[in-house]
Amino acid sequence: MAKCAYCGTYILFGGERDGNRRYCNATCRQAGFTVAVAEHVPAEDLAEQLYLWHNSLCPKCGGAGPVDVHTSHRIWSALFMTSWNSRPDVCCRRCGIKAKLGGITSSVLLGWWGFPWGVIGTPIQISRNLLGMATMPDASRPSALLENMVRLHIAAEMIAEDQAEQQQQKSTATVSG
Repeated sequence: MAKCAYCGTYILFGGERDGNRRYCNATCRQAGFTVAVAEHVPAEDLAEQLYLWHNSLCPKCGGAGPVDVHTSHRIWSALFMTSWNSRPDVCCRRCGIKAKLGGITSSVLLGWWGFPWGVIGTPIQISRNLLGMATMPDASRPSALLENMVRLHIAAEMIAEDQAEQQQQKSTATVSG
């Protein structure tokens, strides 16, 4: 099963390709440039930011960490239309469990009503949430998924700084020219 090169979610069906990278949707594919820059993030910057993120307060509830990536899965269906998604959140273990329980509840109530994918996909999404609760990230160290998110965050900041610098150089050249 393939994983999205940007957000790390598993791709059951479809997805989009860009060279040797595979993305879950067009939004993640557009963010693919950030993935390419992320491959060149300095190791010392990554280690510092990873430590800070992992040991910070939970951005959802404000409670004590450690903070990591917790992914919840949902599905809803109506007759011949079905939609499912996976939502990675950077949060504490307790908030991650709450999100997974919300995904299970939502899927149980709204997932079964479509044929054929609602009937097929609902047990899959419920199982993914249950498996996620049984195999939570190790609290003693950041997960690879958190490392990837931090790397992408640093890369996005590098791109934004570069774009701001280029914009400033253009406006300076316009003023002096």
